[in-house]
Amino acid sequence: MIVSNVSLSGCAGVNSALCAGAAEGHPGASSYRTTLSPTGHLIVAVCLGFIGTLGLLNNLLVLVLFCRYKMLRSPINLLLINISISDLLVCVLGTPFSFAASTQGRWLIGEGGCVWYGFANSLFGIVSLISLAVLSYERYSTMIAPTEADSSNYRKVSLGIAVSWVYSLVWTLPPLFGWSHYGPEGPGTTCSVDWTARTANNISYIVCLFVFCLIVPFLVIVFCYGKLLYAINQVSGINTSMSRKREQRVLFMVVIMVTCYLMCWLPYGIMALLATFGPPGLVTPEASIIPSILAKTSTFINPVIYIFMNKQFYRCFQALLRCEAPRRGSSLKSSSKVVTKAVRGGAAAGPRHTNDNNLQVMVASLGQPATTVPQLDTPADGDATEGPSSDIDKPAVVSLVAEYNGS
Repeated sequence: MIVSNVSLSGCAGVNSALCAGAAEGHPGASSYRTTLSPTGHLIVAVCLGFIGTLGLLNNLLVLVLFCRYKMLRSPINLLLINISISDLLVCVLGTPFSFAASTQGRWLIGEGGCVWYGFANSLFGIVSLISLAVLSYERYSTMIAPTEADSSNYRKVSLGIAVSWVYSLVWTLPPLFGWSHYGPEGPGTTCSVDWTARTANNISYIVCLFVFCLIVPFLVIVFCYGKLLYAINQVSGINTSMSRKREQRVLFMVVIMVTCYLMCWLPYGIMALLATFGPPGLVTPEASIIPSILAKTSTFINPVIYIFMNKQFYRCFQALLRCEAPRRGSSLKSSSKVVTKAVRGGAAAGPRHTNDNNLQVMVASLGQPATTVPQLDTPADGDATEGPSSDIDKPAVVSLVAEYNGS
């Protein structure tokens, strides 16, 4: 996980052995001796307590819903569960230690605990980031797939989950074996990758971590959701009443996803680069703690965006609160089962499609209400939007594919 400036600022209140080890190889370490005031530590503790509690409750609720309702156990939902598990592990194995340290104004579990904290939080954070990228790619691949998704095929999603964990291990194990290292962070109440050592060894690791664990996942997310929006825009001219609403809804979801991703993780990247390449002391401990807190907010924001804004999970959540069976509806069907609607219209075969006599655009919809999803067995569906067809000039065929679970 890309984290903010790692400084020696907390050495005034941290175990001397830990500070002594962290001070080795840090030019200008004497400039990092400031620390937060008791009030500052209290504010950080309150923020961490709030974030940890919400993250724990939100992600536990997601797991309860997944275990309670069989209809949620589909391949695409398995990716969402992987994100929740990684966020939950941060709340259980990371946040309590930094919260306790903030209440006391010093790191409490020694040098070994500092290394463990930095490794574990980095591992789970990168798993979450890569899982978001895999999720966007899965939606994109569903969009361009020539056939309907198989709701019983877990192989592809399982591979994606395995890749997210292996990829994260590839980038979080090296500091344990000498390529950079884990140490105190910010005011000394958290630990992470060392951003301040100006050695070639450390700088090379930081650059690679920034590129492959922040920029690459972000580019994958933007590309996949961009293609999805483009495909929906192509359909808009065929069925304005339905497609425009879907386009606006998907655009809203994508903007939220990208905005929250940048809000949580971009400050980490900026602080890391400033701490690594800027003049010593440019990033103060007081400033570096803010990106650290922002990144941890992803643990409770992710379930809200990717789970509870999902119609299928939301209906199950309502049913759980009311102690009743979920309402029957299209949004409760398997998330990987799709409904294909062929829309023929002469307008679709305009100039921009003159080279394609048989164009098929597969659009995976995000978070659509059940009322806007066409039923396959509804007789009126095929007639409502079917335009004039020519026997001479074959019009383009646009298939609108909507995933029922909103993924």
